[in-house]
Amino acid sequence: MDNKIATTAEAVEAEILPRRHEVHSDPEAGVNLNDLPKGMQKPVANKSPAQWAYERMILYIRNFEEQLDGDHEVAIGFTGGDAGVLRIEGMGYFEPDIVTFYGSDELGTKTQLIQHVSQLSVMLRALPIPKQSASPSRIGFRLAAELDKD
Repeated sequence: MDNKIATTAEAVEAEILPRRHEVHSDPEAGVNLNDLPKGMQKPVANKSPAQWAYERMILYIRNFEEQLDGDHEVAIGFTGGDAGVLRIEGMGYFEPDIVTFYGSDELGTKTQLIQHVSQLSVMLRALPIPKQSASPSRIGFRLAAELDKD
């Protein structure tokens, strides 16, 4: 048991900063929180549910992409429905509570998912890169770089 006494400032900061806990069979698996983009180092209390969901999805997407080989890129599988998958080509949010994914389906048809944060339930999937692409698109790294600008 850790009997460390926190100052008032440390206690307040601990209450407003993001917290996460995961356990995996592979100790190297999971989202790397040691490399949070600058935009995510702000107190959670200052963010709308849409912004907070958007930022956390970026971390999950980036981490998923780090595990992919050069022949695959990230896509979203829709849970709870028969809508198929969306190759992620963009992502955004509309405060206070909407997260949006832009992309294309397996046939290349333009697709957009508009999701309320209370119903956000997606599955990240690896899809082979399109035949016309020389290399996979890594949207998670671009999204995280955008958060570093904040």
